Amino acid sequence: MRAASPSHPDHQHLLGATVLWLLAGSALLLSTLVPWHTAWLGWTPAFWLLGAPLMLLLVLEPGRVRRLLRAFRARRPARDDLAWHATARRAATSRWR
Repeated sequence: MRAASPSHPDHQHLLGATVLWLLAGSALLLSTLVPWHTAWLGWTPAFWLLGAPLMLLLVLEPGRVRRLLRAFRARRPARDDLAWHATARRAATSRWR
């Protein structure tokens, strides 16, 4: 049985809270007020400030992440001038196979 999705206003509030949690955690980690890793806590600060909200965002909006990745791939130009592309192209068109 599929779980009932939250109503639209509740979903938006939960999404906003998750994004705020992610931004605040990023600011804390980048400002070095909270270390990424400690001997006593291990990677717990990094997980609770970045990992947990990212996983929650993936659960709440899986389609949005796919659209962002697709848009990123579409904007990134293909590089045909790289050395291994030129070598592979020459090998493929060479008469000496």
